[in-house]
Amino acid sequence: MKKEYDADILKAFSQSYFAGILVNVGEDRYEVLHLVSWMRHISKEGSYTEFLEEILNDSIMQEYQGQLREKLDPSYIKKTLNEDELTEIDRSYYIDYKVIREEQRRWCRASVVIVDLCDDGSPNHVLVLFKDITKQKEKDMEYQRTLKEAYQLAERANQAKTTFLNNMSHDIRTPMNAIIGFTSLAATHIDEKERLKDYLSKIMTSSNHLLSLINDVLDMSRIESGKVKIEESPCSIPIVIHDLRNILQTDIKAKRLDFFIDTVDVVDEDVICDKLRLNQILLNCMSNAMKYTKAGGTVGFRIIQKGHAPEGFADYDFVVKDNGIGMSEEFAEHIFEPFTREETSTVSRIPGTGLGMAITKNIVDMMGGTIKVKSELGVGSEFTISLRFKTTQQNSKRGVIKELNGFRALVADDSMDSCASVEKMLRTIGLRSEWTTSGKEAIFRAKYASQENDPFQVYIIDWLMPDMNGIEVVRRIRMEIGDEVPIIILTAYDWADIEQEAREAGVTAFCAKPLFVSELYDVLQNASRPVKTKDKTILEVEAFKGKEILLVEDVELNREIAETILTEAGFHVNSVEDGKQAVDYMESEKGDMIDLILMDVMMPVMDGYEATQKIRQLEDKTKADIPIIAMTANAFEEDAKAAIEAGMNAHMAKPIRIESLYEIIEQYL
Repeated sequence: MKKEYDADILKAFSQSYFAGILVNVGEDRYEVLHLVSWMRHISKEGSYTEFLEEILNDSIMQEYQGQLREKLDPSYIKKTLNEDELTEIDRSYYIDYKVIREEQRRWCRASVVIVDLCDDGSPNHVLVLFKDITKQKEKDMEYQRTLKEAYQLAERANQAKTTFLNNMSHDIRTPMNAIIGFTSLAATHIDEKERLKDYLSKIMTSSNHLLSLINDVLDMSRIESGKVKIEESPCSIPIVIHDLRNILQTDIKAKRLDFFIDTVDVVDEDVICDKLRLNQILLNCMSNAMKYTKAGGTVGFRIIQKGHAPEGFADYDFVVKDNGIGMSEEFAEHIFEPFTREETSTVSRIPGTGLGMAITKNIVDMMGGTIKVKSELGVGSEFTISLRFKTTQQNSKRGVIKELNGFRALVADDSMDSCASVEKMLRTIGLRSEWTTSGKEAIFRAKYASQENDPFQVYIIDWLMPDMNGIEVVRRIRMEIGDEVPIIILTAYDWADIEQEAREAGVTAFCAKPLFVSELYDVLQNASRPVKTKDKTILEVEAFKGKEILLVEDVELNREIAETILTEAGFHVNSVEDGKQAVDYMESEKGDMIDLILMDVMMPVMDGYEATQKIRQLEDKTKADIPIIAMTANAFEEDAKAAIEAGMNAHMAKPIRIESLYEIIEQYL
């Protein structure tokens, strides 16, 4: 076995393996090529069988000794590495085992590699190499753990999607069945006005629910594909909250919910943020609270501006709390995962996709915020969204109103929360205030204060109170105190329908709930000045009579719906089926009569974007500048942005909502 080996090869070999021997299999002899220091007690050459027994008893863990003895035995080597059993790439094998050295367990690997063969094809010389593979093994095990976790996660996600599809199949069929069923009934009872009206109302409700299901699925798909971007711009928090209140008003009334919004802690009302996404987050949370709160229950929303934000920034907590059905502690841990819904008899009767809160969590994460939930089954839930926004220069530091400093104010509102909130705002402005939840009590206090020569200088009265209408309260107070003192009506509803009656009763000004400090400050500052009439939400269609509309829509059913809505509003409607026809129409003499264009986007021959660009390039300046409104099923914010960039004036998503359509058209006519 006396052979010479290259010194460089041995050096390289010693860096990778802590031990290596050359074994003559037939003669049962070995020769040491390399040994680490703690194995130097082993003879440099001798009987391979004795060498094997010596290393087996040297720190190798007992559970691995049997396997190692078997697979390093000369007979096993001969059997396994026989020429008849070999392939070009299969000229070795290895065994992994564990040792205990210096009270540490380490993984090692013994590899057997053919050097040469005997004439009969059996192995003559083999290398037996020993290597520490602890780090590699730990990486492998970590990889296996990660792989297992990923597999389990994928399994859960797959199961969740399967459950989701089953739920969606049911949830989509439910409103679809209602739409089809009530449409058939409506056709059968076409001459029965009241019954027809009821059927159409149910069709509208089912259609809106179906649309919300579709929107949730599309939103989640876009978020997962990375198509949703955060686009920041100046934003007024009061406007966002008032818009939300208006959107939710119908549901609040339908379920007779006690719904309160507290904004008293908000100092910086004008911020830089993605208004659309903020609105989506808050709407999802509030809609969720209302959905799972029984009729007559309570839903509260509070905005807390926290201190210690860096200069130029403001930190907010948006807290939505309800006394609804709540959720179990186990489900609360998964509430923000897609496609999850708690499987209880109560929840199963409430329609939904299990996507709303997952969408909310994703958007909050994209905005750099956090969302947390506290909930107790049968008691209610509380969601807290924490966000940081840049502030704008528009935030004015409103303080005490000098003219009203120290004056007395009386607040009358049937909600104690509302009274407490307004009272706190009045203190920041410099007024002394007290409150009552009764209209009759307010009249009594006004009369008593006047008799005691300590009158109230400001009155803030809720419009709707259970014991007496707010307008009647104002009328009675005016009889006691005269016309000089400002009386402000506080209401969560559109006051356009009651404004004339309220003015005649003696109302000085109106304030919309939820009330912000800036709004109360401005109203009190201007209380002695004429108050502008609030624009009506539902516009008078008389102004539209005789106006010419060019409707560009390729789908016949959509075209028929739009034509009917517009014609009933007084418009004269001219319809074409694609963008090229629209351009040709505007280039002709007939185009001289058109006042506004409603343009679909996805159309054959020429789409709405290209048609708009061509119309904007017309030589006739009047035609080129005509108002063009996108009216399309493409409902995402980038679609609205693309419409504006193409030269359109505004964007409206289908399905058409009549009031919204009239409002947009009114802006340009």
